[in-house]
Amino acid sequence: MTGANDTFSPAEVASNSALSEVYRCLEQGESFVLEAGAGAGKTYTLVKALRHLILRVGHVFSRTRRKIACITFTRVARDEIVARTDRSPLVFCETTHAFAWALMAGFQKQMRSALEGMPGWVELIAERGALGERRVEYDLGHRSFGDSTVGLHHDDVLRLFVALLEYEKFRRVLVSQYPYILIDEYQDTDSKLMAAISRHFLGRKEGPVFGFFGDHWQKIYGDGCGAIHHHALKRIGKGANFRSVPTIIDCLNRMRPELVQMAKDPAEIGEVRVFHTNTWTGQRRKGAHWGGDLPADEARRAFSAVNNVLRNNGWDFSPSKTKVLMLTHRILAHEQGYESLPEVFRYNDSFVKKENRYIEFLVDVVEPAYEAFESRRYGAMFEALNMKMPGVKNRDDKSGWQRSMNSLGLLRGNGTVGDVIDHLRATRLPRLSDSIERREAELDRFVSHEDEGLSKDLLELRRLRKVRYAEIVSLAQYLRGFSPFETKHGVKGAEFENVVVVVGRGWNAYNFVRMLECSMSPEGISEGDRRSYEANRNLFYVACSRPRRRLAVLFTQELSDAAFRALGRWFGFDAIQAVEF
Repeated sequence: MTGANDTFSPAEVASNSALSEVYRCLEQGESFVLEAGAGAGKTYTLVKALRHLILRVGHVFSRTRRKIACITFTRVARDEIVARTDRSPLVFCETTHAFAWALMAGFQKQMRSALEGMPGWVELIAERGALGERRVEYDLGHRSFGDSTVGLHHDDVLRLFVALLEYEKFRRVLVSQYPYILIDEYQDTDSKLMAAISRHFLGRKEGPVFGFFGDHWQKIYGDGCGAIHHHALKRIGKGANFRSVPTIIDCLNRMRPELVQMAKDPAEIGEVRVFHTNTWTGQRRKGAHWGGDLPADEARRAFSAVNNVLRNNGWDFSPSKTKVLMLTHRILAHEQGYESLPEVFRYNDSFVKKENRYIEFLVDVVEPAYEAFESRRYGAMFEALNMKMPGVKNRDDKSGWQRSMNSLGLLRGNGTVGDVIDHLRATRLPRLSDSIERREAELDRFVSHEDEGLSKDLLELRRLRKVRYAEIVSLAQYLRGFSPFETKHGVKGAEFENVVVVVGRGWNAYNFVRMLECSMSPEGISEGDRRSYEANRNLFYVACSRPRRRLAVLFTQELSDAAFRALGRWFGFDAIQAVEF
C-alpha cells in the first residue's frame, strides 16, 4: 500500500516508522536494538532489513566475498529467513552454533589452547593425555578423544567462540567476512557471548554493524542475556501489533507502557476476562511451592466452571479456535496424559522446562527423530539427532537403523522410560547423550532394588525409569503444542483465536501473585529479586499476548489486595469476577 499516512492502519504506520529507523542505522553504520513486542512482526522487519542490505551492498560484497550474517536461535527460524530472502548467496543465515563453528574451524591451534582449561576437557586431558596436534572437529555434538581428532560437545562451541574472540586476529577475520551481523531473538543469546560482543565490538569504529532483533519481555527461559544496554546502540521500538484486537492490546499497553502498541484495526471487537477463586472457603495448599493454591480437584472444578461460563458466552473450544495455556501443572498433567511426572520430580521445572537431562533428551531429540523416521524424512531424523555426518555408509548400517527405530516404535507404545533407555544404550542407534551414559553407569553400581543409599537425583531417575514411555510422548506433544514454558520459540511466535490462561502455584521459580504485587512499584524491587520478578512478568506477558480476539485468565492461587489492584490496573476492574463453584 502506498500513499499518505491516512491510507495506512495505525499498526502499519508504527511498523513503517520503525523500519525507516532500521534502514537509517544500516546506511549510517550505526548498531541498533529493535524492540518488537508481541505481535509486532519482528521477523518481517528483519527480512526487510536483509533485503535492504542485499540491494545496497550486494554488488560490492559479491566481488569481495563478504556476506551479511544473520544469526538465529533455531533451525526453524533459519529456514524461514533463508526462504524469505530467496536463498540469497549474500546472506549467511545460521544458528549461533553453526555460525560460530564456521568461523572457528580454521583456528585449530587457538581452539586446542582454549580447550586445555575448559570444563570437561581438563578432566579428559588429565585422563587421556595432551591434545598434541589432534584436529578439533564438531560433527556429532558429543565430546570425544580419538587418535588424531577430538570432537566437541554442543556446550563447548559457544565457550570456545567466546574464548577465541579474545584473539585480535580472530576478530579481524570476523569483521572482514561479515561487516553486518543481524541477530534474531537477541534476548536469548548466551549472556557470556553477548558480553564478549559488547566488549570487543560495540562502540568501535572498525565494526561490524550489529542489529539486534527481539524483545527482552519475551525472554522466558535459559541463560539468555535478556535486555541489552550499551551507549553505542540506537534503541528502536516497534509500536505495532498485527495480532490482537484493541481490547487485548490496551491491556498489554497498560502492562508495558514504555512500548505502546497500535492495532491493525482499531474498530475490531474483542473480550478480556479475569476469574479469581478467592471466594472458595476450604483449606488451601501449603508449602513453599504450593502455598495459597487450590487443591488439585478443586482447581479442576474451577477450570471446568470457567469453561462453562465462556462456552455460554459464545466461546468455541475446538482446538482450532481456543488454546489453554496452564501455568500450573497438577491440573494439566492429568488432562494431557503425563500424570506420573509431577510425582516423579521434586520440581515441575524438571519436566516442563526440560531441566532434567533425560526429559530434555527424550523430548528434544528422541521424539522428533522418531517422528521424522516414521514419516520417512531421514534427513530430518539425523538433523534432530544433531548428526552432521549420518552413520549410514552401506546396507548393513541402513538395516541397523531400521531395526533399532522400529523397536523404538514398539517401546514408545508399550514400554517404560527404562525400556527405551536400555534399548538405546544397547543399540547406540541413536546414541544416548554423554551425561545420560554417565548417569546410567552410576545407577548400575546400585545393584540392589532398594532405594537406600541413593542420592535424590538417582531416586528420581529410578522412579522415572518406571514411568510409561507413553507419558513422555504426551509431554512432548503438549510442549510442542505451544506450552508457555516451551523455550525454543514455540509459543512466542504462536497465536490463537482465543486463549485461556490458568495461573497457579507448583513452581520453584514462579509466584505470579508476588509478581503482581511487585508490579505496583517495580522500581523498588531489590536487585536480588529482580530476576525472579522479570521471569514471572515475562511468562505472564507471553501467555496473555497470544490471542487474536479473546483472552481469559483464571487464578487458582489466592489473590492479595495488592494483586487485585494490579489486575484492575492492567485489565480493568469490570473484567474481574469470582468463580462460582
